[in-house]
Amino acid sequence: MNLKPGLALVASLTLSAGVMAEDPMKVGFVYVGPIGDHGWSYQHDQGRLAVEQHFGDKVETTYVENVNEGADAERTIRRLAQAGNDVIFTTSFGFMNPTARVAEQFPDITFLHATGYKRAENLGTYLSVTYEGRYATGVAAGMVTETNTLGYIASFPIPEVIRDINAVYLGAKEVNPDIDLKVVWVNTWFDPAKEADAASALMDQGVDVIVQHTDSPAPLMAAEKRGKWGVGQASDMRKFGGDAHLLSVVNDWAPYYVNTVQSVMDGTWESQDYWGGISDDVIQIVGISERLSEEQRAKVDSVIDAIDSGEFHPFTGPLKDQTGTLRVPEGVRMTNDELASMNWYVEGITATLPQ
Repeated sequence: MNLKPGLALVASLTLSAGVMAEDPMKVGFVYVGPIGDHGWSYQHDQGRLAVEQHFGDKVETTYVENVNEGADAERTIRRLAQAGNDVIFTTSFGFMNPTARVAEQFPDITFLHATGYKRAENLGTYLSVTYEGRYATGVAAGMVTETNTLGYIASFPIPEVIRDINAVYLGAKEVNPDIDLKVVWVNTWFDPAKEADAASALMDQGVDVIVQHTDSPAPLMAAEKRGKWGVGQASDMRKFGGDAHLLSVVNDWAPYYVNTVQSVMDGTWESQDYWGGISDDVIQIVGISERLSEEQRAKVDSVIDAIDSGEFHPFTGPLKDQTGTLRVPEGVRMTNDELASMNWYVEGITATLPQ
């Protein structure tokens, strides 16, 4: 395991006061993929760096990257707890059960788990409302597609991914009633070769806009080679896509991480399920292509503004599932609890959900 302390421990004697300065708060982070310079883990690490910058020598941060979900994760999280970290952030859905088990063993440590649902007195959950960015993505994709066929490279069939697929389709359907959405499941968060193959397979089926729920820029690069459109995932990926880059949906974790560490320092932290979106700047839509017409750009901007203000919620009824069953009545907005357990495609998506 490769532990990389982000800030050296500072313990300085304050001679004028004759007392030792307080030890820094130790904050640990566990990443499912490599940090690199893009993607999900990279953005979480940017949040860690923001914590260092904000608090200076009041904190000492440590991260572990490329942690496999399962037994490896539990060992890593426990090691961070045994090393004296006061706060531990675990940043992948598959870390949920390992985090919960370790949190039970270390009740005096504060644990935060990204995208999960299990909580305890010392264990909170947090996620970014990516479906807001996905809906805006769908609107943009629905306007630029020439084949009326979009493609989605999906990681794992968990509620977060399913609702994002639905959001892309609903956004595209708003501006293009003839839209079709094809889905390929790759069962990985980060595998450039597998992601590139999935993108090629989708484009072979007539897809001309690739959306992804995986972390490498390989799908965007594949789209660029074939003169199609692609969408950046988690971080600003425009440098990888050239003319293919439609937009990127960026996760900015800095505000959440800084505020959470501050609340633990202050003794005011309480376990909760945090959802951060466009209105919190946790979700940002960047690098919108200049190839869009003024009218198309204005439409995308209006959707982003409506979500930001709370005027519009992407999952507002009436919504039916694939069987035609009404799931959300007209005018009703889905609750976070309902969204957190979404296991169905909206009406109009012809793809099949893995069992």
